[in-house]
Amino acid sequence: MCLFCKIIAREIPGTIVYEDDDVLAFEDIRPVAPTHTLVIPKRHIASIDEAKPEDAELLGKVLLAASKVAKQAGIQEGGWRLVINNGANAGQTVFHIHAHVLGGRGMQWPPG
Repeated sequence: MCLFCKIIAREIPGTIVYEDDDVLAFEDIRPVAPTHTLVIPKRHIASIDEAKPEDAELLGKVLLAASKVAKQAGIQEGGWRLVINNGANAGQTVFHIHAHVLGGRGMQWPPG
């Protein structure tokens, strides 16, 4: 079972900020911005490359939950960044799809 699946199962702690039937959001343990929340599907999908057409609705729910998290954190009006890393070279370290909600400070471009 992956790290994020263990958080979903409450086998290890996480600071949960949002949850519904399909999605869980919790604070990143190594934040890179004042707001840094991870939004994950409760069903394990390792990466975008592993996603299938039938996962489209669930992945859409992750994106909509990210917007709710941003609003709840008070960063929606000023702008925020949503990042999904895919694969080790992109910085994915936990192989369970997750979206990073980043905000609370100005963001630079290009990232990376």
